[in-house]
Amino acid sequence: MGRKRYLNKQPLETARSALLAAAGRLSTRELVPVEDALGRVTAEAVFAVRSVPHYHGAAMDGIAVRAEDTFGASEGRPITLRHGTPDSVDRPFAYVDTGNALPDWANAVVMIERVFAGDAPGGGSAPTSESPAVRVDDGCCDDAETGGQPHSHSHADAAFASEPVEGTTAQTIHLRGASAPWQHVRLVGEDVVASEPLLPRGHHVRPYDVGALLAAGVHEIGVRSRPVVAILPTGDELIQPGDEPKPGRVIEFNSRMIASFVREWGGDPRRLDPVRDDLSEMRSRISAALEECDVLCIIAGSSAGQHDFTVEALSAAGEILAHGIDVMPGKPASIMAVANAETRGRVAIGVPGYPVSAAIICRELLEPLLSHLVGTGAPDRPSVKAIVPRKLPSRLGQEEFVRVTVGEVAGRLIVSPLARGAGAITTMVRADGFVRVPPLVEGLNAGEEVDVELLRPLQDVLGTIVVTGSHDLTLGVLEDVLRADSPRYKLATSSVGSLAGLLALGRDEAHLAATHLLDPDTGVYNLPDIERLLEGVPVVTVNLVVREQGLIVPPGNPLGLKAVADLTRDGIRFVNRQSGAGTRVLLDDLLDREGIDPDAITGYEREEFTHMAVAVAVRSGLVDVGLGVHSAASALGLDFVPIEREDYDLVLRKDFAESAAGERLLSVIRGESFRAAVVKLQGYDTSRTGQLK
Repeated sequence: MGRKRYLNKQPLETARSALLAAAGRLSTRELVPVEDALGRVTAEAVFAVRSVPHYHGAAMDGIAVRAEDTFGASEGRPITLRHGTPDSVDRPFAYVDTGNALPDWANAVVMIERVFAGDAPGGGSAPTSESPAVRVDDGCCDDAETGGQPHSHSHADAAFASEPVEGTTAQTIHLRGASAPWQHVRLVGEDVVASEPLLPRGHHVRPYDVGALLAAGVHEIGVRSRPVVAILPTGDELIQPGDEPKPGRVIEFNSRMIASFVREWGGDPRRLDPVRDDLSEMRSRISAALEECDVLCIIAGSSAGQHDFTVEALSAAGEILAHGIDVMPGKPASIMAVANAETRGRVAIGVPGYPVSAAIICRELLEPLLSHLVGTGAPDRPSVKAIVPRKLPSRLGQEEFVRVTVGEVAGRLIVSPLARGAGAITTMVRADGFVRVPPLVEGLNAGEEVDVELLRPLQDVLGTIVVTGSHDLTLGVLEDVLRADSPRYKLATSSVGSLAGLLALGRDEAHLAATHLLDPDTGVYNLPDIERLLEGVPVVTVNLVVREQGLIVPPGNPLGLKAVADLTRDGIRFVNRQSGAGTRVLLDDLLDREGIDPDAITGYEREEFTHMAVAVAVRSGLVDVGLGVHSAASALGLDFVPIEREDYDLVLRKDFAESAAGERLLSVIRGESFRAAVVKLQGYDTSRTGQLK
């Protein structure tokens, strides 16, 4: 079968609109206990069954009184009340605690702190409104005492000593201030009145809602049924997690990832067994799945390869609304509306096989679809403004989702782009958000302000420490120890090489740079280049480790490589580091010392950006040797020929070093936990770790 073309390619917004228009709304509802309703979507408005509170209750610990019995009380002319009821005493009171029901004869509560034991002087007669010792409130008493109500009180010269009744059960008390009606009382229906609406239709139930519903006497609510999403992987090459991954075989994890999305977005995922690349079998499995689900996600097989049968199989079940979407990653996606009258309103999404493409298509099509099916609004996508530090090219004609980390540097949010490959699922793990590049734009300019659609809470983003420069495994160790000590911080590392890292630090694009640049003239590491490249920039330089650089070779060193001169031997395949990397500077210095022409090394021009990438190239047999650190060789079970010891330093912006995050980082570097973790790796000396230069 020949190659296929995209049959009906659409812009992302057009494809999304077509998908939602083709999908029905779920009409089914179910009753669920309120305790189990968290995250569910209400199918209709919910009304209060009872008022909250349903009785007049005390809002303070104190005494319940009739407010009119306290009128005229003041500091100079207190009044006396006695424990009892209106049937037994003239001016009654009753002790109450917060939340107690008021006696039916009471209409106010006096805080226990305002209640004093014993009879009032002079028998407790109350002053009259004509008395010169009584006047209208002029604001001298606080609202806690008066309930914010106008009141009368005395400023007589005489005062007397007595103690508050807190902790006692005095039968006779006196008051030095009047109470307003309903002071410190929670009235019936103060929060909500029976029959008032509590939750609207289409509302996601939250923990607060659960409490309010139960308080208002609601024990069951009607919610939308969860959309059933069938997930069907395709491909002869698939194996299950835990199976031995032989060359050409692919671990099937996309269906698990999509099922997790569906659960998070309120759906009911149904993972199906993979289907082979067989058109007839695929049609049969699609037909069966559509009879049992609201949405079908069929993974892979919708691109333009000779074994891509998904679109052809879907076309037998309905109308293809889009085959190919102008988005990157995610272009091979497709969507279909079912034509069968019995299942009309059901839709299918052809999800690309590359995991990042799959994740983006799920976020852009499946999440809004599930919200549409249960009748809620579009998902909320929080975003922040940030600066693009370097030019970011993009392809015309496709909306690109660039994965980025974000950190606050020198008062600005700065984005650092991550790898852009559609198969690099770990970039989704590391990403703080997406930057969307519009389809009619060739890229973003350095210094341009952009919107970043956040994948993490902003608080987590603000705890990001932006690290650039040279790569080393100890940075991962440092982040782990830092997060164990202070979970709010994380490192976002951009491996661009020592030279580029220092330049980025000088442009205020990072909090710190990792470097191991050898100055050939002096034989000193890092300080000469820091002084030259960061002149006038206040920085703090600290040693992280002293490490071994050398030749990374296959186990047993079958070619017997012992020195850089051996790189020129016939048939030796070498992999280099990028220009500006400290390892590249070291290699060039070693070659210069021995008078070796770089052109004599096969593979000198071939570049990798990390020590681990060099080790992988050796391990996979793509090359015979590379220059890198001992720990990278050990991590992949390779042999190592030591060549040089070098200082691997961190250069911190001075303002960052003096910040709470910087001080915490330096403390962790100097701590025993970091040293103990590093010494478990090969090729590191921590005797100078944490020392300033």
